[in-house]
This record gives sequence, C-alpha cells and structure tokens, in this order.
Amino acid sequence: MPEISRNALLRGAAVTTVAALAVPGTASASAHGREHPNVRLIRGYYEAYAANDLAALRTKYFAPDIRWTIPGHHPLAGTKHGADEVLAFFAQLAKAGFRADPIFLAADGDWVVDLHRGWSTTPAGLDLTWALAFRIHSGRIAEAINYPADQHAADAFFWKIYPLAPIPTRLAQ
Repeated sequence: MPEISRNALLRGAAVTTVAALAVPGTASASAHGREHPNVRLIRGYYEAYAANDLAALRTKYFAPDIRWTIPGHHPLAGTKHGADEVLAFFAQLAKAGFRADPIFLAADGDWVVDLHRGWSTTPAGLDLTWALAFRIHSGRIAEAINYPADQHAADAFFWKIYPLAPIPTRLAQ
C-alpha cells in the first residue's frame, strides 16, 4: 500500500486510498479475530472522550506534540498543536454538548480511519457523519485530521454557536 502523506490527506487527494484501507487484512480485526492494537487505542480514546476524562486523554492517548486539524471556515477551524490546545478545543465542543459515537474503525500501519456520528445536544442542530484519520506513533495519537460529511453544515453550526467577539476585543493582542 502506498504511503499517505499528511498533505494528501488534508487536500482530500487520498480519499480513494483511505477507502482502500477497508480491504481484507487491514480492517479492525485480523484473520485471528484479534483487534489491531491501534484500533483498541482509538476505542479507548472514545471511551475517555465520552467520560470527559481529560487526564486520560492527555496522559494515555495524546502524544505530547499532538496535532489535531479541524477543516472549515469557522471559529474553531484550524490545526491545534499540543494537548493543551486540543483539550481547549474539546472544552469548546463540550459547551455545545457535542457527542461522538463510533460507527467503523480500521487500521493500516500507523493510521486508523474512523467513521462516527457526531452531534450536538445544546442546542440540537448538528448531526453528521464524520471521518477521522488518526496517525499513531509510539502507542499514542500523534495526529488527527477531521472530515465532516457536510462542511457547510458544520461551518454554519459552529458560527452560530461560537460567534466572534465585537471589535476591538475580537483580535488577539
């Protein structure tokens, strides 16, 4: 299987390659019925996320130099660097009662591809399928790149929930 670069994933050029990860031998379970260790890691991550166990996320699941990319044109979009920024992003999602329920996980080498239902509860209004490409390094999540099924709906929701402050306080000092 060809190596998938971060840039190709961000551009979306690797979509057909990522879809090919679900071929026999690369899915979450091997021929022996054992789950790939990186899939187990991501399942554990989702359990810690659902429990809002920030300490476990930071110490057990996130690499110290984790990068988490949220595409789009909204206030929460961009690449978060380090556990502090990723956890601050998660805190913002918690304000909207954001939930995630895994649907499918598959691993190939250092990558895990995840499909999950992500929705908001406070207020209701966002309910999409999302794909995440996780790169695992040394048993931790080193990178995550998020893909919403409907970027326009995600952008509209996040602008509604997270408006910018009025000028002059809007801009960072």
